[in-house]
Amino acid sequence: MTATRDMTVRELVAIDYRTAEVFERFEIDFCCHGCQTVGEGCEQAGVEAPVVIAALDAVLESPDPGTPRFNSWDVSRLVDHIVGTHHGYVRDALPRLVAHSRKIADVHGSRHPELTRVATLVQGVSDEMTSHMMKEEHILFPYLTSMARAAEQGARAPMAPFGTVRNPIRMMEAEHESAGAAMAEIRSLTNGFRPPADACGTYVVCLQQLEAFERDLHAHVHLENNILFPKAARIEAALA
Repeated sequence: MTATRDMTVRELVAIDYRTAEVFERFEIDFCCHGCQTVGEGCEQAGVEAPVVIAALDAVLESPDPGTPRFNSWDVSRLVDHIVGTHHGYVRDALPRLVAHSRKIADVHGSRHPELTRVATLVQGVSDEMTSHMMKEEHILFPYLTSMARAAEQGARAPMAPFGTVRNPIRMMEAEHESAGAAMAEIRSLTNGFRPPADACGTYVVCLQQLEAFERDLHAHVHLENNILFPKAARIEAALA
């Protein structure tokens, strides 16, 4: 297949996750705003659509070495992967990010006052993501798994404590948007996570960790917003 201006960003990433690297390279949001078309994403990012489409086609036409086809996974497998891979990563990374961002703000803040804002944003992301993952793991994800199991067995949908599943999904998507916006601001404040000439080792490592965290967040949010949540909405509609 080949990419077109009218295909949505999330459609392409769901078909072949390798296209995510292209969208990352051209700074086109494929997670929180994956519903935009390729043409709209290019316009928003200020890049030429033919250049992006050529890069996408180069990926789509090349042999696939075994990239997971997440769109073909069932709900249970997606949930296990998200919790084990991405939630696990977030819980491991956040304490270091909070500690390092505070340290470099204390040490370098007089010369780089933007670091105080960075530390505040990192703490906010930590607080929000910790609460967010708890709600998913203890309320939303168990319900999605039960609902999918009911559909497989031809049974009735389990009783939902929140009405339609679209209600908590909207809340989770709003929280994804908030965390993504905070990381985008951090990226801007740090000049694309590039350390200044006077940066110490902790400063350099902190920016590397922040960039890795943002990259993982994009993959994490893509799996939920663009694959798991639409799949769950379709199952709910079918059960109804």
